[in-house]
Formats: sequence, structure tokens, C-alpha cells
Amino acid sequence: MNSGIIEIDLHGCNKNEALSIIERALKDCNSSTYRIRLVHGYHGGVSLRNMIYDEFSYGRCDQVKRIQNGSNPGITELVLREY
Repeated sequence: MNSGIIEIDLHGCNKNEALSIIERALKDCNSSTYRIRLVHGYHGGVSLRNMIYDEFSYGRCDQVKRIQNGSNPGITELVLREY
């Protein structure tokens, strides 16, 4: 059963690797997916979080309606549609 949320662990990825993984997930998700949860961590810095905001906020990606913080500072969620 698909929960509608894709969770991706980006620990250990550099910005280019993470961007490639996120773009592939956006391409491969189906209509039941409404959110992509990106687990990037925060103790090692915020470069992945900043890249996510730079690449996917402000209408830069048609699939992403908005970005929101997750349940802790090491998670960012791409909202594709409202649940």
C-alpha cells in the first residue's frame, strides 16, 4: 500500500547527488504521491536544505506546490498536492 509519501534519505550525498535523486523521485512519482519527505540532517551543516529551497521553491518546479519544514530541522518536505 502506498502511503502517498515518499521518504528519501540524503545523508552522505553531496548537492549534485541529492538534486539528481530528488529530480528522479519527482519524475517517477505517481498521482497517489502527495509529498516527498527529504531527510538531510542538520548537524553537518545546512547545505542540502539550502539547495532544496534554492532549487524547488518560488515556483521553480511546477510539481512542487510548496516546501515545508518536517518534524525536525533535518527534514524538509516537498508538497506536491494537498492531502
